[in-house]
Amino acid sequence: MFSMTNFLSVTNTLAETAVAPMNLVEIATKGGWIMLLLLLLSLIVLYIFIERSFVLRQAGKEDPLFMEKIEDYIRMEQIESALNLCKMTDTPSSRMVEKGIKRMGHPVNEVQRAIENVGNLEISKLEMGLPVMATISSGAPMIGFLGTVIGMVRAFWEMSNAGSNVDITLLSAGIYQAMITTVGGLIVGIIAMFTYNYLVARVDGVVNKMEAKSMAFIDLLNDSINK
Repeated sequence: MFSMTNFLSVTNTLAETAVAPMNLVEIATKGGWIMLLLLLLSLIVLYIFIERSFVLRQAGKEDPLFMEKIEDYIRMEQIESALNLCKMTDTPSSRMVEKGIKRMGHPVNEVQRAIENVGNLEISKLEMGLPVMATISSGAPMIGFLGTVIGMVRAFWEMSNAGSNVDITLLSAGIYQAMITTVGGLIVGIIAMFTYNYLVARVDGVVNKMEAKSMAFIDLLNDSINK
């Protein structure tokens, strides 16, 4: 007959064999120095994402009537007013238009080349940090795999040193610690990949605005010459 004593005995046995809840901090610390490197890479990704998001948001803010105002100033031959408007707007597109205004009077091809040179410089400024993020997105998983290989080598080394006293827990603990670095590397790599693609899309949006403004200015320049 099942007694209260048997019930308490079974309960105590289940309590002893219950798996302790996973603590992310403890799991990360068992990954060794590889996890510290992955933590550093994740902080770099976070910094680049925040800094570039702010820069791209500022670069994308423009007055929708900017080109109309520039056109009015040029038609009224108020060149200084047009230049001041460009300086006050302070965006990649406005700096391209400003360069074009300063080159007015030269052949259109020269003006267009000058605008394109400024545009290339502005694009390189917008893309600062993105190559680093792309490198981390592909390199972090590899670093995680490196930590796994090192952990497996260490686990089998400990097994060989244990001789005939090999315990299954010895191998499982080593594999457990080794796999942590793989998970960490994949997490950092996936986050870096998604944030990189997001920032690239934001840069493309700003570049499209720059191209639209530069083409509008060239058209305005051609119209003024034809007249």
